[in-house]
Amino acid sequence: MTREEIIAAINSTFIEQFEISEDKLTPDKQIFNDLGLDSLDIVDLMVGLQRRFGISLRENEEIRKVVTLGDVYEFFVRLEAKRNKPKT
Repeated sequence: MTREEIIAAINSTFIEQFEISEDKLTPDKQIFNDLGLDSLDIVDLMVGLQRRFGISLRENEEIRKVVTLGDVYEFFVRLEAKRNKPKT
């Protein structure tokens, strides 16, 4: 997936699960303060993103550092890069 495809998939998840309008989904938005998600919403978000990307986030401690939507984008861009890295 390209960076743009990853961002589109993440935004789509926010729109579908939380009915947040697309114009509010900018990298600088804080997930809790600006987008209004709470801790239960985060669980739903993670489940939705795991399904969309076909990965497990259960063991990944990096996900706890996510604060902004831009952090979410970068997190999944890094995961996709690791997943597609050729094995030597």
